[in-house]
Amino acid sequence: MKVDGSAYRTVWLAGDGWSVEVIDQTRLPHAFAVARLTDLAGAAAAIRTMVVRGAPLIGATAAYGMALAMRVAPDDGALREAGRVLFATRPTAVNLRWALERMTARLTPLAPAARAEAAYAEAAAIADEDVAICRAIGEHGCTLIEGMAAGRTPARPINILTHCNAGWLATVDWGTALAPVYLAFDRGLPVHVWVDETRPRNQGASLTAWELGRHGVPHTVIADNVGGHLMQHGKVDLCLVGTDRTTATGDVCNKIGTYLKALAAFDNDVPFYVAAPSPSIDWRLRDGVREIPIEERCGRELSEITGRTGDGGLATVTVTPAGSPVGNYAFDVTPARLVTGLITERGVSAATAEGLAALFPEGR
Repeated sequence: MKVDGSAYRTVWLAGDGWSVEVIDQTRLPHAFAVARLTDLAGAAAAIRTMVVRGAPLIGATAAYGMALAMRVAPDDGALREAGRVLFATRPTAVNLRWALERMTARLTPLAPAARAEAAYAEAAAIADEDVAICRAIGEHGCTLIEGMAAGRTPARPINILTHCNAGWLATVDWGTALAPVYLAFDRGLPVHVWVDETRPRNQGASLTAWELGRHGVPHTVIADNVGGHLMQHGKVDLCLVGTDRTTATGDVCNKIGTYLKALAAFDNDVPFYVAAPSPSIDWRLRDGVREIPIEERCGRELSEITGRTGDGGLATVTVTPAGSPVGNYAFDVTPARLVTGLITERGVSAATAEGLAALFPEGR
């Protein structure tokens, strides 16, 4: 995708051929900055502090983190330690485990002297595959939007509600839930996106809105609790969200608040689709509510907020009373019964074990 006319991915190999550069998402939307990762600790910190975030991007960054580790010490002990350190950064998104298991399986049989080169090549392959997966999700999702657009005039746009950020900033490129939107917009379809602010980190207001604005897609930022009202009044045609982990039976774990949007969509007969790349499917789990670990993050993400002041500076302020405890649950689980369908790189599936297995028989 492009930023001010220049094409970017979210993670790439730097010009020196060994360090890794990423877009620092903690600086958006007020500043566009690139961070340089030079070692295992830096890659782990980038994931943990959400310099990079979004399940697919976390996986790709972890793969490059493994490559950085192998460049310094490619022995078996260092390989195991790199996997342990990176795995501990974020507990919910399954792409992290998937990428580390893939890297470990690729590197373990090799002689230590061959591991660094192989690690960089495998990390690059993971990144390239993510781009292809997201583009394919975009094509399948765009078909749904095209069906809704049939017979409409540009004066009556297709209103799509999304939650959190599942655009290109959450992946290596294109995005998951926003990939169909970008393709539909580029093909001249009349689309408008309702952007949930997505408290507490405001990924919708700060990242999704920034992405859509840079691309020229019509959008409106709304408070998290507005979605149900809009659905009641016929102002939402489609809910489209991403996923950090999807069970083999179609339960979906995504940013906190997704479950409430799914309930409102169900009550108002609004289609609720989830863009689910195959690396986000956890074939080992069948009950998302009971089996998916829910990350609890620092309470300051909820009790404090950073924004631009009237004089152009940035300031962080506290919005809760001193001494009030804060519970900051980062994700929730939407049961499969509330999901209209899963948009994968192989097509649209029912949110059922049978539906997923039909598209991904190897997962069975």
